[in-house]
Amino acid sequence: MAAQNGKDLLIKLDIDGNGTFETVAGLRATRLSFNAESVDITSLESEGGWRELLAGAGVRSASLSGSGIFKDARTDARARQLFFDGDIPDFQIIIPDFGRVQGAFQISSIEYSGAYNGEATYELSMSSAGALSFEAF
Repeated sequence: MAAQNGKDLLIKLDIDGNGTFETVAGLRATRLSFNAESVDITSLESEGGWRELLAGAGVRSASLSGSGIFKDARTDARARQLFFDGDIPDFQIIIPDFGRVQGAFQISSIEYSGAYNGEATYELSMSSAGALSFEAF
């Protein structure tokens, strides 16, 4: 597999609640992280005193973040409204030459910043809020 272009790692937001996905405007950097808690079942009978984990147990989650230039586009307005309403829409994350992850995420933070002689920027953080699906390309 050849190296992939970072700009092709996309975060797409369900813009209208009907499955119409649009790339979040102005992003320069994106990050997707998968997490899994382990359940320790070690006991006095554990072989050699080694820790044992229970397969298939524990909570799985994903976190999603992005940062970029504030464009005041339709996706920005939708993200702001989702945050203030506390809604949990579907997002799609396009991982170039790998696949698409889709599922419900809640926007947990939005930050805006800007310097006197620079552009206005923003950062979004999201947490998974249900089962995620993966479709390979």
